[in-house]
Amino acid sequence: MAKMIEEELSGQIALLSSFGTGSAVLLHMVAGVDRTVPVLFLDTGKHFGETRRYRDQLVDLLGLTDVRTITPDPALIAKHDPRGVLWMEQPDRCCFFRKAEPLKRALGDFDAHFTGRRRQQSGMRAALPRVEADEDHIKINPLAGWSSKDVVDYFAAHELPRHPLEEDGFLSIGCMPCTDRVTPGENARAGRWRNNEKTECGVHFLGQTFKDFGADI
Repeated sequence: MAKMIEEELSGQIALLSSFGTGSAVLLHMVAGVDRTVPVLFLDTGKHFGETRRYRDQLVDLLGLTDVRTITPDPALIAKHDPRGVLWMEQPDRCCFFRKAEPLKRALGDFDAHFTGRRRQQSGMRAALPRVEADEDHIKINPLAGWSSKDVVDYFAAHELPRHPLEEDGFLSIGCMPCTDRVTPGENARAGRWRNNEKTECGVHFLGQTFKDFGADI
C-alpha cells in the first residue's frame, strides 16, 4: 500500500469510503501512510445521520485532510427522481443517479482507487482480486482476503470506534431506505435491499452500470 501511495500511483490514487461498519480499518491504514490521500464519500442524500456523524468522527480522529463529499447532479435528480422515491420503484436506477454517475465524475481526477471490499462479504465478491480494472481505471482491494475476525481484531488492536448503528443490528450500512437490521446467523449484507434480488449498488462495476443506464444522462 505504501509503495502505491508514495511511489507508483503518487497523486493519482484515492480511497472510496462509505464510512460504514468496517470502513475505519482501511481509512486507518491509508492515514498511517499519508493523511492527505483523497477520500471520496458518496453522499446520496439518503444516508443515516449517524453515518455522516461517524464520518466526521473518523476524519477528526485520523487527521484526514482531503475528504471529498460527492453528491448527485441536482439536474439529474430533478429529472429522474423528483419525488425522491426512485429507490423504491427502480433501485438500480436510483443507485446509478445517486452513486455511480457522481463517482465516475469524481474518479476522473484519478488513475486508481482503494476499496474496502472483502471476499467474505457476499457471493458476488467471493472471487474478488486484490487488483482489478474497470475500463481504464484500476481498483485496489487491500482487504480482499480478510475475514470478519480480521476486521474485529484490527478494530480492537487500534481502538477504533465502531459505527453507532452496528450495536443496533445494522451490520452493513448504506442508504437509510435500503438498509435493514440483520438477524443472528444472517450474512452481514443480508440487510441491504431486503426482499430484493439486488445485492450491489453498481459503483464497483461502473463500466457495466453506464452501459445499462448511461443513456439516461
